[in-house]
Amino acid sequence: MDEQALLGLNPNADADFRQRALAYFEQLKISQDAWQVCAEALAQSIYSDDHIKFFCFQVLEHQIKFKYSELTEVQQQLIRETLITWLQAQMLNPQPEKTFIRNKAAQVFALLFVTEYLTKWPKFFFDILSVVDLNPRGVDMYLRILMAVDAELVDRDVVHTSEEARRNTLLKDTMREQCIPSLVESWYQILQNYQYNNSELTCQCLEVVGAYVSWIDLSLIANERFINMLLGHMSVEVLREEACDCLFEIVNKGMDPIDKTKLVESLCQVLQSAGLFSIDQEDDVDFLARFSKLVNGMGQALIASWTKLIKNGDMKSAQDTLQAIEAKVALMLQLLIHEDDDISSNIIGFCYDYLHILKQLSALSDQQKANVEAIMLAVMKKLTYDEEYNFENEGEDEAMFVEYRKQLKLLLDRLAQVSPELLLASVRRVFNTTLQNWQTTRFMEVEVAIRLLYMLAEALPVSHGAHFSGDVTKATALQDMMRTLVTSGVSAYQHTSVTLEFFETVVRYEKFFAVEPQHIPTVLMAFLDHRGLRHTSPKVRSRTAYLFSRFVKSLNKQMNPFIEDVLNRIQDLLELSPPENGYQALLSSDDQLFIYETAGVLIVNSEYSAERKQALMRNLLTPLMEKFKVLLEKLMMAQDEDRQMALADCLNHAVGFASRTSKAFSNKQTVKQCGCSEVYLDCLQTFLPALSCPLQKEVLRSGVRTFLHRMIICLEEEVLPFIPSASEHMLKDCEAKDLQEFIPLINQITAKFKTQVSPFLQQMFMPLLHAIFEVLLLPAEENDQSAALEKQMLRRSYFAFLQTVTGSGMSEVIANQGAENVERVLFTVIQGAVDYPDPIAQKTCFIILSKLVELWGGKDGPVGFADFVYKHIVPACFLAPLKQTFDLADAQTVLALSECAVTLKTIHLKR
Repeated sequence: MDEQALLGLNPNADADFRQRALAYFEQLKISQDAWQVCAEALAQSIYSDDHIKFFCFQVLEHQIKFKYSELTEVQQQLIRETLITWLQAQMLNPQPEKTFIRNKAAQVFALLFVTEYLTKWPKFFFDILSVVDLNPRGVDMYLRILMAVDAELVDRDVVHTSEEARRNTLLKDTMREQCIPSLVESWYQILQNYQYNNSELTCQCLEVVGAYVSWIDLSLIANERFINMLLGHMSVEVLREEACDCLFEIVNKGMDPIDKTKLVESLCQVLQSAGLFSIDQEDDVDFLARFSKLVNGMGQALIASWTKLIKNGDMKSAQDTLQAIEAKVALMLQLLIHEDDDISSNIIGFCYDYLHILKQLSALSDQQKANVEAIMLAVMKKLTYDEEYNFENEGEDEAMFVEYRKQLKLLLDRLAQVSPELLLASVRRVFNTTLQNWQTTRFMEVEVAIRLLYMLAEALPVSHGAHFSGDVTKATALQDMMRTLVTSGVSAYQHTSVTLEFFETVVRYEKFFAVEPQHIPTVLMAFLDHRGLRHTSPKVRSRTAYLFSRFVKSLNKQMNPFIEDVLNRIQDLLELSPPENGYQALLSSDDQLFIYETAGVLIVNSEYSAERKQALMRNLLTPLMEKFKVLLEKLMMAQDEDRQMALADCLNHAVGFASRTSKAFSNKQTVKQCGCSEVYLDCLQTFLPALSCPLQKEVLRSGVRTFLHRMIICLEEEVLPFIPSASEHMLKDCEAKDLQEFIPLINQITAKFKTQVSPFLQQMFMPLLHAIFEVLLLPAEENDQSAALEKQMLRRSYFAFLQTVTGSGMSEVIANQGAENVERVLFTVIQGAVDYPDPIAQKTCFIILSKLVELWGGKDGPVGFADFVYKHIVPACFLAPLKQTFDLADAQTVLALSECAVTLKTIHLKR
């Protein structure tokens, strides 16, 4: 072997050596006999370096995986012998191999097993067992090989082809017949031999039993001698976590419901008599987390049995099973309320399913009602943040708690289905008690009280948020709580979590303010002062900006008396942040978008006259236009790239803010009624010069393009005079992405104005196409994925444009481009339908072709088109589906095929 190249296998080697080692590995993979050198090196322990041994196994792995069938009988025999020789050496070596080498060796054994067990090596396991006997190092390898075989056969995370899945089923069936009983016997011997003197091997063996139990005959494991041994392990500290997992797998195994109930009950009796149900005496949280998972498995297994028995009509057994379930509820509650969230989280499934049973019962016993209440109190307690939660810098622990809270929310929703009255009463009690003394209560308790009120909205669902009408008891309770929330002064609580929860809840129950509008000013002030948009925390300011816009939109008409005041108070928040470094605005530009939208909504939905609305809109937009002109001049002069970028971003924000104010209008009618057309036309004239700025083109174009999209909706044909020059600028030195984003604008104009824009389209049709073809023909590096993707997206946009033109009844735009250009366009469509393996584009191309056949395929169609139909379109309809890449398992391809069929049908009808 190339000793120099092997030096690069060491992780500390420099880059050149590592590169050389990689190249050497690739070379060995394709070489005919390199694997023999590696096999010899392993069998004779030639190398002591761990990385070289690992490398040798990798070469063997590649040979077995991809080139095994090319080997002769003798060579295959050599690989088997090499592995067995290596295994024998393991028991004699003074030092055991490193774990990563043992794992890789086990994978290679497993690969060989999958390849040879059914044909050449039926005695695979017996041969290994005869070598290892009860030698601890041998047993370690044997157990690792078993885990690797299980991973090859049943690992759910590995996607297997149907061929592999069939092979795996056959392998498992053969193993069950030929060797599983012997393997189970070997596991029993290993456990018995090592349970007191080698916890590592015992745990490994328990893991194997847990893995195999899901697909072998359960009676081999679920019998007295095995279960007793496992239960014995439950009281040995170093073994009990693995024993727990093993018992969990046994309980999880599908079986007859009556047998399952018996199995679970017998396990529970033994565990209880061993004192394992006394949770409060146990302080090992890792073990309790596994134990909680086991209890959860037992509970869910019993519930599955109950469901099957009810379905089968066996009421007597169902009743017995229900009693067994009820007997576990006390233990479940202890685990649910445990201060460690992992332990609590592991039992939620059982809890959820138990509530589902109660939901199905016609009446609840007193004990069951008490259980529901206990679960409810547990959920309320566990929803509470703990002292350690870091609100300013949320990390992994915080993310896990947020996920855990989501699980608890599902429990709360399920509680609401079982007993809505009880939930409402409990939340009301907690809420009122907490808010009476919020000034002296810890933040987490205040937060959770408001959070529970917030959660009721989803737990007790109504249509369109109508929480304050209909059921009187519920409406009154919610109304009382909301009144308390907004009048108690709790919005001034000095903790971000409480502040945010206050605003979230106010917005969720916005319908409350239709019933009691007198509270609107109080809440508006909270939004506008240091509690909301001017809070010290950027996180609170940002979220409040969004919630404020939702609040104002939802209250619409009720906002009328406060409009002027609100607009005055948000004036400073509307200022465009200058592009100077170090300037700290209260809101980010994304947050300001919501404030601008809110201002627009306030003005448009007000009851003012059109003149007043126009004046207010001018006041809102004029500062943006003035700033824009100044900044654009500065950008033209700027030399420094960073400065240019900062200025371009600032310009882009100005355009974005103006766009966002127009969201208050639904169409041209509303803009006209408010007298705001002129203001927006002024904006257009102010913003369009940015398109001719040679610096930071991408940023500026993208902002102006978005504004044009909005203006087409708001101003309709009044925009048209601006479109030709805007388009001309946008087509100058553009890249794939520019074009891709420009085409939807042209499509919007084409679809909206149709023949009105025909002259403009005819004029810019070929310049647009030239720009597209120029970008598509640019050479790109072979493996530049992003460039390839950009081209694919541009191609799709191009075909979408042609589809819009033909679909809007404007095929004359194409027809008037001169015969040569028309032919070129048609050929690109044929090419798109056949040559590119992109089903989305192919579908569009066939839609274009069938539309053109429909329009031009008759007697009076353009000269030569009938010829084109037979020479190119008909063949394309057959060539496309015949391509290797045309994959009918893909949904988009099926749609392309159906459009292809429509094209043929249209040809048949027209010709």
